[in-house]
Amino acid sequence: MKKVLIIANQFPPMGGSGVQRSVKFVKHLRSFGYEPVVFTRDVGNMPLKDETLLKDIPDGVKIYRTKAWELPELKGLLKIPGKVLGKFIIPDTARFWEEFSKKKVLEVIKKEQIELVYTTSAPYSDHLLGLYIKRKLPNIKWVVDFRDEWTNNPYTLDNPYNPIRTAIEKKLEKQVVTSADECVTNTPVMRANFIKNNSLDGNNFHTIPNGYDIDDFTGLDTSKMPQNQKLTFVYTGALYGRRKPDNFFEALKQLKSENKIDGSKIKVELIGNYHKDKLQAQIDSYGLTGQFDIVGYVPHNVCIEHQVGADVLVLIEGGGRGSDAFYTGKIFEYMNTNRPVLAILPKGVAARLVEDSAIGKVANTDSVDEIKSVIKEYYDLWTENKLEFTPNRKVIESFERKKLTERLADVFDSALKTNRG
Repeated sequence: MKKVLIIANQFPPMGGSGVQRSVKFVKHLRSFGYEPVVFTRDVGNMPLKDETLLKDIPDGVKIYRTKAWELPELKGLLKIPGKVLGKFIIPDTARFWEEFSKKKVLEVIKKEQIELVYTTSAPYSDHLLGLYIKRKLPNIKWVVDFRDEWTNNPYTLDNPYNPIRTAIEKKLEKQVVTSADECVTNTPVMRANFIKNNSLDGNNFHTIPNGYDIDDFTGLDTSKMPQNQKLTFVYTGALYGRRKPDNFFEALKQLKSENKIDGSKIKVELIGNYHKDKLQAQIDSYGLTGQFDIVGYVPHNVCIEHQVGADVLVLIEGGGRGSDAFYTGKIFEYMNTNRPVLAILPKGVAARLVEDSAIGKVANTDSVDEIKSVIKEYYDLWTENKLEFTPNRKVIESFERKKLTERLADVFDSALKTNRG
């Protein structure tokens, strides 16, 4: 079995959506002829932890951890200076981890007799460690995986860096994508953007989306709709930057004031890492205090339990430049819950996926009227006990994590110029 070094700064027991892709690949790679060896940071003061994700790591997988060196995680008097200084580190706060891990990673490669390295971002410093390895050991094959775009990331486009930093990061990005043997992106639009923005032929670029792990739903009954006393909407994920709930709140507020829905029959659960006081104040300002429950951050398995317990799942993503290029991460887990989705999305790959898979109804993120219309439709169906779910299972099944890992193994084969078949 061939070994692959998985360089992933974000890895369990770190929680959050960023770790899912890497740990699921690690879980399934042995099925396709690759033994993963993980190189990551230590636990340190990581802000979000989810010990339940450790169960996805197969027995015997070797994990090498080096000191995190994260300025934003400093405590006491250094907490605020650490967060401020962290904003000026290029390309991200994992840069110190990357720099101080160079010696150790070469030792691991020699010890484990590694021929293939896989790096994943964010953080983008993962790729800089891969670039260092490639320059020191040119015979090593290197696969780069972009969960999100780098210099064309929508959140960066909304808050541009100064011209000097922008030029530095564009140069780093170019060095990474031109030095790697194979590159993987999360969506086809993202793939096209990398090729165009870096003037590449794209022959070594592949698309492997995120997905869902069927094992995460073991023991949960998704075969029938829940019997909730209130129409229960569940949103799981972050709310920041463009991803704002304002229009969702406004739509509910208007439907209540117009007496088109009965507020006493509506419940909305918000599950994620939030500033609860600030979010609650916003909810209160819309007159929706009785409709919302801010659950907060929960372990991944508990999050899925909430999803399965919903009548309707809510997706929210903001519009703007570059928003057409990426899927919101929860869309894939939502697919396998057998629950209809209210997808508040801009035009782009995510909206098309909702429509192609028939997992729900899309309302434009900038249209309160469209959001109101979908909420009202779901509300009427629920009150009449006619809320059903008839998705396109063929489309959904193509996003199962094990199938996606097989595609990654194919990319590894291409990098090594071998054939498992």
